[in-house]
Amino acid sequence: MDFGLVLQTDPPASAVVERMRRAEQAGFRYGWTFDSCVLWQEPFVIHSQILARTEHLVVGPMVTNPSTRDWTVTASTFATLNEMFGNRTVCGIGRGDSAVRVTGGKPNTLANLGRSMHVIKELAEGREVDVDGTPVRLPWVRDGRLPVWMAAYGPKALEMVGRQADGFILQLADLYLTEWMVKHVRDAASRAGRDPDSVTICVAAPAYVGDDVEHARNQCRWFGGMVGNHVADLVSRYGEGSDMVPLELTEYIKGRDGYDYRHHGRSGNPSTDFVPDAIVDRFCLLGPVEAHVEKLRQLRELGVHQFAVYDMHDAQDATIEAYGRHVVPAMS
Repeated sequence: MDFGLVLQTDPPASAVVERMRRAEQAGFRYGWTFDSCVLWQEPFVIHSQILARTEHLVVGPMVTNPSTRDWTVTASTFATLNEMFGNRTVCGIGRGDSAVRVTGGKPNTLANLGRSMHVIKELAEGREVDVDGTPVRLPWVRDGRLPVWMAAYGPKALEMVGRQADGFILQLADLYLTEWMVKHVRDAASRAGRDPDSVTICVAAPAYVGDDVEHARNQCRWFGGMVGNHVADLVSRYGEGSDMVPLELTEYIKGRDGYDYRHHGRSGNPSTDFVPDAIVDRFCLLGPVEAHVEKLRQLRELGVHQFAVYDMHDAQDATIEAYGRHVVPAMS
């Protein structure tokens, strides 16, 4: 199993770069950042510095979206980083959450997301593609490679992942839901004539190593609120109790009352008081090293290729160290 580190691009950017450098030394193979240009600093500028300070780390956004950046600009940015540092980027992309909502926008349609994924990948890998009726190609790209991994929860989005994406980003570590969603992606890949095993499965969730589980829960409760934003969209689309979405995913948001993006992805987020302990335990990895290793082994059995650690709490450096010293070697 591969490991990734997910960070927000809070200033100073040098601290983000340094944590990514230490993560590579600890055995992490991927470095991910949020992409929300109003809430945090510009990630792709920081990505260039991460790539310059590391040797093998694969770097990308978790996740970008089709709205806040022109697709040709996104493709050119990835292709430029790859030309400079040797095909060490990955494009994590989704419909858009904080990046679009904080400026009054809405998540993209799946159709628009699908078109953007196609355009970005084709351009970044040096092929000509139709952009709104105009043939476009980046003539300077040579031997470009850009895996495109799509974030998804709902059935139609999971279908698109299986049909089109190189990888699947699932932002929760619940065993039942992981099994359910991975099956949907693989079935969709089969129906599209693809090898289901060719789709890389990445589970991303907070991890907190320590014996004080109550403290760890409170540090990671924000994650249930973040996931709840996407679940609320699913409920509005499919209705409460729909057999299209597992009850295990939707039941907990009944107590949700709005969301303040000023606290997005941060411990102590007051918009996440509705998230019960049981959801934090199911969605995250908490407790001593042995508990992390056991759950990761179960995730690996479900077909997960990478676990990406959301490292937003009061033990960021200790988590990197604990994973590097104990967890990564146990899962090698």
